[in-house]
Amino acid sequence: MPVIEVTSLHKEYGRVTAVDDVSFSVEPGEIFGILGPNGAGKTTTVECISGLRAPDRGSVRVLGLDPVADRDELHQTVGVQLQEAGLPDKLKVREVMELFASFYRDPADVDGLLHRLGLTDKAEARYKKLSGGQKQRLAIALALVGNPRVVVLDELTTGLDPHARRETWDLVEQVRDAGVTVLLVTHFMEEAERLCDRLALIDHGRVVAVDTPAGLTERTGGGQRMRFRPSAPIEDAELLALPEVDSVARHGTQIELAGNARLVQAVTTLLARRQIIADGLRIEQASLDDAFVTLTDQGKEQ
Repeated sequence: MPVIEVTSLHKEYGRVTAVDDVSFSVEPGEIFGILGPNGAGKTTTVECISGLRAPDRGSVRVLGLDPVADRDELHQTVGVQLQEAGLPDKLKVREVMELFASFYRDPADVDGLLHRLGLTDKAEARYKKLSGGQKQRLAIALALVGNPRVVVLDELTTGLDPHARRETWDLVEQVRDAGVTVLLVTHFMEEAERLCDRLALIDHGRVVAVDTPAGLTERTGGGQRMRFRPSAPIEDAELLALPEVDSVARHGTQIELAGNARLVQAVTTLLARRQIIADGLRIEQASLDDAFVTLTDQGKEQ
């Protein structure tokens, strides 16, 4: 039985449709990502899942509960970290942890959770004194303090530097490894590829596709790109004659090629036969970013 089941979810704000017939399900133990650009409807979707907003149409079930009708019960089993914590600057870390713990019937041990998330030495620090990464650690701690079975993390690493972002990713994986199902909202492709078992791509309030990161990437054809400087002249026509090559572009002395998953093998074989060296060779595989651009473009055309 899915932990989260969303069926034909629809939400409007006046004349603006924020969520338009969204459907997906989340299995136990997954890190399930909701991926899309800013304004795509991601946050509204998770707010409906978390019981913070009531949908106009459709249904949502979380652990078999209706987030609106069973809100009080749901909040005992689901932890939520929203984009803006809204915590008072002068509140101390331990104080806010103990306050949130008081909301639950069976809260986690505050000191143990602070230790687990590397915040023990910041327990008496005021919120405004925390770094961006420490604030995100605290946000995760607050989402976990109720011993939830499901945790919703919304745009968790926005504004963090690369080091803090990767530390936060490690924490999310630890949460999943502890048996908690994670619903992760993000617009970072690298974050989605690193963390998510499956993804729902949302654009303009609609689900464009649901698949694994690798599965979504494969929908682009699994293409490759390569860029190099040839040690001897070679004509575009000779490269385009290879069935694996889709396009050729020149940037000064460099050649840039795009093609299918066998592009690199075919071109390097040709170059070797011609005794041409590919200086400064760079190879790029199709990425989730490519898949997102391709699939959302398709969604706009439909």
